[in-house]
Amino acid sequence: MLVLLLVIAFAVAGLGSAATLVNVDGWYADADKAFWNPPNAVFGPVWTVLYTLMSVSAWLVWRERRRDPVGVRRALLAYVVQLVLNAIWTPVFFGLYPVVGAGALGIALAIIVLLDVAVLITMLRFWPVRRIAAVLLIPYWAWVLYATTLNAAILALNR
Repeated sequence: MLVLLLVIAFAVAGLGSAATLVNVDGWYADADKAFWNPPNAVFGPVWTVLYTLMSVSAWLVWRERRRDPVGVRRALLAYVVQLVLNAIWTPVFFGLYPVVGAGALGIALAIIVLLDVAVLITMLRFWPVRRIAAVLLIPYWAWVLYATTLNAAILALNR
C-alpha cells in the first residue's frame, strides 16, 4: 500500500510538473514576485520530500484500519480531498494564467486557501488515528501556507 500511495502522490506531482514546466520559463519567469520567493530549483526537492512524507503519513493511518475503521475512513477521505486540491492548484496557477490572466491567480489563491484548511483538517483527522502521521504533515502544511503567501504576492504584484 505504501508503494501505491507513493505512486498516487507522485502522479499528482507529475501533473503539477507538466503544468509548471510549460510555463515556468514563460509568464512566471517574467512575473513580479515577492522578495521571499525562493529560486525555482528549490521547489522540486522540497516537493519530493513533502510528497514522500504525505504518502508515509497516509500509509501509517491506513495501517490502523482494523483498529479504527471509521476514524481511518474519515482521515483518508480528508487526505484525498487535500490531494485533489493539491492536484488542481498547480495547473490553475501555472496553466490558466496565459489563458485568463491575473484572474487565474485569484482562482489559484482561493484553491490554495482551501488546501490550507484541508491539510489542517487532514492533520486533525490523522491525530486520533496515528499521531506521528499527523506530525509528518506539519512540514507540508507549513510549505502550503508559505506557498499561499507566494500566490497572494504574485497576484498582488501582477494585476
